[in-house]
Amino acid sequence: MTNLQKLCMGYFVALMIAASLNYIPGLTDENGLAFGIFALDIYDDALHVASAFWALIAGLWSHRAARTFLILFGLAYLGDGVFGFFTGYGYLDLGIFTNDSAGMDLSLGRVLANLPHLALGGVAAWAGLRDARRTT
Repeated sequence: MTNLQKLCMGYFVALMIAASLNYIPGLTDENGLAFGIFALDIYDDALHVASAFWALIAGLWSHRAARTFLILFGLAYLGDGVFGFFTGYGYLDLGIFTNDSAGMDLSLGRVLANLPHLALGGVAAWAGLRDARRTT
């Protein structure tokens, strides 16, 4: 198993944890916000579970499948996090289409709400693109 395949296994675990946040007692506040920062709904949970299984399958399949997952997933999640800064909502859960823009905001809450997508997306895209340059 290559390092990229192992990284996909890590993404599987991380995304399954993200999908379970609403179901762990004490992690959501009285307003339904995970860690008091962001709300996750059934669409977010489904997106995280689907992404997790994509990571698992890619990681088990091959190095090339893992690299493809990391690039595509990384760019999609990174872009979603960037949209979160500009609008308050992402596009992966269709939030930018169902909500009015909350405008640009660099407050701590907005940063913390978008940081998971920026970090997961950025690391994945970097790893996949770095490897793509090395193998071509």
